[in-house]
Amino acid sequence: MTKEITDIVSKVSKDFGFETAVLMAFIDVETGGKGFNTDGKIMIQFEPSWFKRKAPYAPSGIWSVNKVDVQSKEWLAFNDAFKKNSNSAMESTSIGLGQIMGFHWKRLGFNSVGEMWDNAKLSLENQIWQIAKFINTDIHLKTAITDKDWFTIAKLYNGAGFMEIARRYKREPYNVSMEKAYKKYLISI
Repeated sequence: MTKEITDIVSKVSKDFGFETAVLMAFIDVETGGKGFNTDGKIMIQFEPSWFKRKAPYAPSGIWSVNKVDVQSKEWLAFNDAFKKNSNSAMESTSIGLGQIMGFHWKRLGFNSVGEMWDNAKLSLENQIWQIAKFINTDIHLKTAITDKDWFTIAKLYNGAGFMEIARRYKREPYNVSMEKAYKKYLISI
C-alpha cells in the first residue's frame, strides 16, 4: 500500500473513529490499494446481475456476458450498459478502493449516483471517505468490526453469498482474507 493511501486512511479513520488497520484491510482485499487504473480511470466491477434488475432490457450486448476482473473488459461492459441506461449502469457497478456499489449513493449522502461517481473520481481520499461513510451508516457492520467478527463483516460488506462465490471461483473466503489483511496492517501500522 502506498504511503499516500496509508496517510489518508489514518486521517479518515480518526475522523470516523475506526481503527486504521480495519480500513486498510477493506482496501487491501477489495482492490489491493488501487483506486485508479494505469490509464487514470477509476477501478470498477460491473455487475450484470444488478443491471438486469434495474434496467428493463433482455440480456444482450457486451454488458450481459461480463464475468471478468480485467479492467479493460469491465469498462467495455460498463460502457455498453451505460449507453442503454446510464443511471442503472452506474448503480450496478462497484467503484474505487472500497468497491462500493453505485446503488448506495443515497446511503452515502449523495443527491445522485452520478454525484457519487464524480466524487470518487476526484481522489483517493474521497474513495476512502466513501468506505468509512458506508461502514458508519450500518450499525451492524460497525459492531462486527468492533467485535472482529470477520464472518459478519464479510456477509454485510460483500454479500450473504460470499462463501458460495469463494467456493465457485476457488478463492479464499472474504472473511479469511479480511482477517489476514487486518492482522497484517495491525502489525505494520
